[in-house]
Amino acid sequence: MDRLTHPRRHANPAPCVRRTLGGALVLLLFAASPVDARVACPSPGAEVAPLAELRAGTVAEGDAVIAEGIVTGVFMGPDQLGGFYLQQGAGPDSAGMFVYAPRREPVSTGEHVQVHGVFSRHRGRPQIARLDRIQGCGHGELPAPLEVRLPEDASRLGEYADLRVRFAQPLAVTANHELARYGSLTLSAGGRLMHPGQTGAAGTARDENRRIILDDGSYRANPDPIPYRDDHGTRRVGSTLEGLTGILTHAFGDHRIHPTDPLDWLGGERPDPPSTPGTDHLRIATANLENDFVTLGERGAQNRAERERQTAKLDALLQTLDADLLGAVELENAAAARRQLVERLNAVPPPRGDYAAIAHPGPGDDAIKVALLYRPDRLQLVGAATDRNAAHHRPPLLGWFQQPGSGKRFGAVVVHFKAKSGCPDAGDIDRGQGCWNERRTAQAERLVTWIREQQRNEFANVPVLILGDLNAYAAEDPVRTLAAAGKRDLVHDDPASAHTYVFRGRAGQLDYLLGPDALRDAVHDGAAWPVNADEPGFLGFDGRAPATGPWRASDHDPVWADLRLD
Repeated sequence: MDRLTHPRRHANPAPCVRRTLGGALVLLLFAASPVDARVACPSPGAEVAPLAELRAGTVAEGDAVIAEGIVTGVFMGPDQLGGFYLQQGAGPDSAGMFVYAPRREPVSTGEHVQVHGVFSRHRGRPQIARLDRIQGCGHGELPAPLEVRLPEDASRLGEYADLRVRFAQPLAVTANHELARYGSLTLSAGGRLMHPGQTGAAGTARDENRRIILDDGSYRANPDPIPYRDDHGTRRVGSTLEGLTGILTHAFGDHRIHPTDPLDWLGGERPDPPSTPGTDHLRIATANLENDFVTLGERGAQNRAERERQTAKLDALLQTLDADLLGAVELENAAAARRQLVERLNAVPPPRGDYAAIAHPGPGDDAIKVALLYRPDRLQLVGAATDRNAAHHRPPLLGWFQQPGSGKRFGAVVVHFKAKSGCPDAGDIDRGQGCWNERRTAQAERLVTWIREQQRNEFANVPVLILGDLNAYAAEDPVRTLAAAGKRDLVHDDPASAHTYVFRGRAGQLDYLLGPDALRDAVHDGAAWPVNADEPGFLGFDGRAPATGPWRASDHDPVWADLRLD
């Protein structure tokens, strides 16, 4: 899609009078009501066109027109829209239009101007272009912005195109994935948007009516500098704006606002790291490493510089997480990947002891695998197993552990269910829970059966927790299947606000610590650490502006819990 173009708008038709004299077309345009009685433009020698009639499509493209009004938004700088917005009148009956004026002397917001040009449409959007003259008529009265509320006014946004508007409610950033690419953020009223699979509520249509795109006065790709960043160079999902004022338009399939007034950002601060676990607590955690590959040029880092950034970010995240037991997913299916991960974490002496890793006895043939890392000083490994059942393309890994001192035992199985992407043409297609839901549900059912098979002999009645990436939201079938078997979320009581991932502007939970009541009762503290999913992707190791530290080390947030087993 060409981001150098201008937005599209469809207007309601209105009448216009035309006469033909001697084969020549003469267009009679009705005079507009005065924009400001105190400031008058000189007589242009022809009728002044009401913008409402130009928008109505009663003027042929290519006809010469004269229009005047108040300048409400100026975007004439380098790499901006190349023009300004003109408005006649105020209130719901006002009309506005974009004036394309590249390489012209800039005008000022609030200025009363008269423009002589040609009526045209760019990709369906009405505008005045090919200017002969811009006549300044003094300073007029800037029209008060129309007050807009979402979702109540969603169906009327098309009527407000090219007008000055103000959103009379807080708007939250719900998507930032196009910030570095196109300089835009997706905002939503009533807080960030949650994935409907998180609660099972059918709210997709209403969610669409809560959205508006905050654009940057430009449609160019890869803006430099990247706009709307805070002092840390980020703009997190969850940040809010109040009193957003600017020009409303429609482009590339969405209603957008180009701000004209200073932005008042609230919230969006980066979270504190998890507190240091107590000496009598075991910290259990899971983290998606987003393709931690030692082999360059595959799914992860493409070159040595990217690899150095990737490992630095992952190491900062895992060292801060400070888990005694870590279930890692998206590790390259190679022994060297597991070995190097352990070596990196032990290179800086961990405060609670070095790590070891279970050698996966059957990692499968997928490009990525799961891993279990633990601290031998804190946990004694007493057994390990995997399930090679065909339901799993990334076989789960189970470790049996005993806590020194108390002698308490528990099992931990790390899993990575099939992703929702790579949809088939038929069969296990998306029926509301993403593609491959039947496969993920079968994996959950098999996991329940296999865990029960392992809880025999010396491990009979030993509680088992599940940790990893289920690629399923909290109200979807795989998670419900595990909950029915007694495996419940150890850290989240309310799934309505839980999230570890953001996809297309909707947040939800894909990463879990699940266990029976015996383990849930032992939880002292726990949460998802929102260090990744709310951060824009350009801060990642392969992004335009990689951040230092743990921020955006992955696209998933880690989840942790402190347990007291004695």
